[in-house]
Amino acid sequence: MAESETETEDGYPSDELSESLPLKYKITSYGADYPVDGLVKRIISGDIKIPEFQRGYVWSLTKASSFVESLLLGLPVPGIFLSKEQDTEKLLVIDGQQRLTTLQYFYEGIFKPSGKEFVLRDVQAEFNGATYKTLGDEDRRRLDDSILHATIVKQDEPSEDDSSIYHVFERLNTGGSLLRPQEIRSAIYHGEFNQLLKELNTNKSWRAIFGNLDSRMRDQELILRFFALYYRGNKYKKPLREFLNLYMGANRHLKYQSAQELSGLFDQTITLVSNSLGNDAFKRYRVLNVAVFDSVTVGIARRLARGSIASPKSVKEKYSELLGNQEFVTATERTTTDEEMVKTRINLATKAFADIQ
Repeated sequence: MAESETETEDGYPSDELSESLPLKYKITSYGADYPVDGLVKRIISGDIKIPEFQRGYVWSLTKASSFVESLLLGLPVPGIFLSKEQDTEKLLVIDGQQRLTTLQYFYEGIFKPSGKEFVLRDVQAEFNGATYKTLGDEDRRRLDDSILHATIVKQDEPSEDDSSIYHVFERLNTGGSLLRPQEIRSAIYHGEFNQLLKELNTNKSWRAIFGNLDSRMRDQELILRFFALYYRGNKYKKPLREFLNLYMGANRHLKYQSAQELSGLFDQTITLVSNSLGNDAFKRYRVLNVAVFDSVTVGIARRLARGSIASPKSVKEKYSELLGNQEFVTATERTTTDEEMVKTRINLATKAFADIQ
């Protein structure tokens, strides 16, 4: 599927940039020096994980060659930042993705953006045109033994999640343009739940409503938002971004809700929405209003928990009445992430769809 930037209206968790952190953390950090060949081996074995963002690797061959040349010349290079995951003890790259990926490509011999052999270009004459295999023995040893300094962090408290790593990642990651919250979550909370979000995001009814796949993962974030408010809406506290972080972190390995339960809930809800409201569902002024989305999907899902709905026409009628309710409109257009607004619109939507047969 093609990618696009689907426009959304108001209430978007990515825009909560002015809200302070709700928690204080206890974090252990320490420095470690790694030889380059050891880093590459750890990456290949999976002991060091490089996040897989949709924009991925952005360095040109010239820039990548210059980085390798710096190591060959013994010049200092910036350090990297890693986090140690609580459950696996593996290391996740927070900052240094481009540098580490460059080294992996050079050692493996293929510059993946082009699919061609990784040959050093626009560097000093003695290295120009060289590959890892064709380097002289002395140069290869110098590269292998070159040291990259790493700062490693591990969250000690709270102990039940890695939510602090989200904020460290957000502040330190410098690769390309600023990352959206769901892109960071996809890296920090990689696992079965994250994979399920990707799979559910291909649902045909959902794609017809949202549009093309979103390159910044905002469509996946909305599915996460639906689950979080459905299962934990009664415990919601702002900032919404942190609320989503905590839910995704807690259910990272599908500990609380299974893949079958989540898939059934989302597929049944979004299929009914599509059949009853059509592709213009959740859209006010021609753009998708995420506050309308979260309240209507939660309200319909709560009704479906008691059994199927026989009349899609009744859903459409109740939906129209809901959009005409001024209290609901206010709760979906103003300060939409405040606790009272979230509670109000979800309660109104739940009440609107509760008695549909």
